Amino acid sequence: MKMYGNWRSAAAFRVRIALNLKGIPYEETFIDLDAGDQHAPDFRRINPQGAVPALFDGEGPPLTQSLAILDYLEETHPAVPLLPEDPRARARARSLAQVVACDTHPLYVPRVRNYLMQAYDLPKERMMGFVRHAFETGLTVLETRLSTEDGTGRYCQGDRVSHADLCLVSLWVGTGIFGVAQEPYPTVRRIAETCLAEEAFAKAHPLRQPGAPA
Repeated sequence: MKMYGNWRSAAAFRVRIALNLKGIPYEETFIDLDAGDQHAPDFRRINPQGAVPALFDGEGPPLTQSLAILDYLEETHPAVPLLPEDPRARARARSLAQVVACDTHPLYVPRVRNYLMQAYDLPKERMMGFVRHAFETGLTVLETRLSTEDGTGRYCQGDRVSHADLCLVSLWVGTGIFGVAQEPYPTVRRIAETCLAEEAFAKAHPLRQPGAPA
């Protein structure tokens, strides 16, 4: 498989973790989002949205959107399952994943941050306040659910890694990048640290990718 990504992309991070956990070899080409490589005509032909990741698996068009890619990998490489078999547990894992990937992450991607600064003449520090608010809102939902719902175990859903953990970790690592306080979220921290101690997660970490700052 071949993937276009970026070192700090939370969505690409999630897909890298899944590929590592499932033992799927892949090559990643890094798109420089700061330089605007995602807007180049060649990349827009790959993904008209101008976003990463974009995954190629053999012939055919690329796969985009991290949750859709995770589902594709689950269906085509089921030997290492990343979703529970029980329908209710599976729904809960997907629900937790979507808190991150659908409701939180889209609010702080570069195209949103840049638009806020340009369209509303928003100073960078006020924009960063908006970003931190988005993180805090998502983390509060996760902490509340994970600390009170019966389904939580060693991981978000029971004692096996699921898509929910991939998404949680991608959000948690962002707290360090964007300077978000971690202390109010002890359950999220516990699960994130448990995951990041595993090689499949650690190897996919943004700061271990080409182009990341030292």
